[in-house]
Amino acid sequence: MSIQKFRISVKLREAMESYRGRTGTRLTYSSLADLTGISEDTLQSLAARSDYNTRLSTVARLCEALNCTPADLLELQRGNNEDQ
Repeated sequence: MSIQKFRISVKLREAMESYRGRTGTRLTYSSLADLTGISEDTLQSLAARSDYNTRLSTVARLCEALNCTPADLLELQRGNNEDQ
């Protein structure tokens, strides 16, 4: 049986830039941490590591703070087929 592999990555940097474009406010990881209650270390990991595993509650808090939808923040990437 062939299964299509998918990976979901968080486009945090892009979402922060989009927020800046809409509002004129530049967010740092520190200011976003203050808004969301998510640690700066976690935010930096989300931005830098495509394999970082996060919770839906984290995605929801980021979407609320950045005034965006999960579709704006997440990207579904298709991988190679893998036989199982």
